[in-house]
Amino acid sequence: MKGFKALTPIAEAQRVIINAVAHKPAAGRVPTPQSVGLYAAEDVVAPVDVPPFDRAAFDGYAVRSADTLGASRTNPITLKKTGKVVTGGEYQGALGPGEAVEIATGAPLPRGADAVVPYEEAADRGDYIEVYKPVPQYYYVSRRGEDVAAGEVVLRRGRRIKPWDVGVLASLGIREVSVYRVRAALISTGSELVELEEAPPPPGRIINSTRHVITALLRDMGVEVSYMGIVPDDEEKIHSAVSKALPSHDIVITTGGVSVGEPDYVVKAVARLKPEVLIHGIAARPGRPNSAAVVNGKPVVMLSGFPVASIVGFEVFVKPIILHMVGAREEPAPVVKATLTRRVTTPINVRSFVRVRVVRRDGRLYAEPLAVTGSGVLSTLTRGNGLLIIPENREGYDEGEEVEVVLLGPVEG
Repeated sequence: MKGFKALTPIAEAQRVIINAVAHKPAAGRVPTPQSVGLYAAEDVVAPVDVPPFDRAAFDGYAVRSADTLGASRTNPITLKKTGKVVTGGEYQGALGPGEAVEIATGAPLPRGADAVVPYEEAADRGDYIEVYKPVPQYYYVSRRGEDVAAGEVVLRRGRRIKPWDVGVLASLGIREVSVYRVRAALISTGSELVELEEAPPPPGRIINSTRHVITALLRDMGVEVSYMGIVPDDEEKIHSAVSKALPSHDIVITTGGVSVGEPDYVVKAVARLKPEVLIHGIAARPGRPNSAAVVNGKPVVMLSGFPVASIVGFEVFVKPIILHMVGAREEPAPVVKATLTRRVTTPINVRSFVRVRVVRRDGRLYAEPLAVTGSGVLSTLTRGNGLLIIPENREGYDEGEEVEVVLLGPVEG
């Protein structure tokens, strides 16, 4: 199986793999404050109204709107002041005709009141107030249920929970929420690798940096990562490691051992598991070696050992697979238009991912290519702040051409 018989276009590879993934991660309940960044496993329906009562949206006076008809600066309406209600308090009794109650923002409206006259539109005369402007019904009133109505779906299954979602859930008194607990097993392969803790590496060995890149990407998606260690370039040992990881994890990810110039230890090991589908190599640059399979409905993604190529493989396979399993949609990345500072040439029928540096000069954005080759030049992602994705039907872009760049960081300038 050495080398690639054919490179599968990215869109086709994604479709084939995702259609074969039948596995769904287990759901579990977590305290609402700890749910941020995780994916909702069920729809959440509001059990109560928020706010739970009509309340003042401004400091002033609670009134009956009908009592203010005809009010003006030259002909003010006089209303008897009968009390005061503060936030967290409640007015005892009901508001009668010709009466007003001083009220603070957020305080519940007294029974009988249907509007709030702001301080600026009235004058306090001791036992009474003068109203200088007629107010309509519900003027400066936050209605019961206007924020969230009881029975409304406030969180859809598959939504990644945001900080503001936590606030809404808390306002509804929801203490726990059901979320998917996605568990990923990460296996590094390569006899040349040493762990970061062993740095500096001995001659001929390299630090396993790809492990930390993929782990960080998974955790950024709210995934629980089990690192299974480094497995040497041995088909039997790789097969054993993947076999042991599959039953207890939702997705198994390997790094290394899939490039053309390497023996295909990983692909051969996974093929022995008799997968429903197996794709070896995609039409991407960098990232051609990235591969994927589905075994008993569960995904096994075989990433390149080179850091940048593995990131491409993560975006092509791992991210969409996880989103599919939890029923989520991909969150759009910020995209800007910029002028290319030099020509970029790429092969036809291959989707190319070019790292760029986006800068602002004289009010315009420019994209400076940092590297058009090299799947292991990880530093270009830290020196740059954008990614230029060149589609399969283009052979590149000319200098001075306006291109769309996916921002990975703030624009320089």
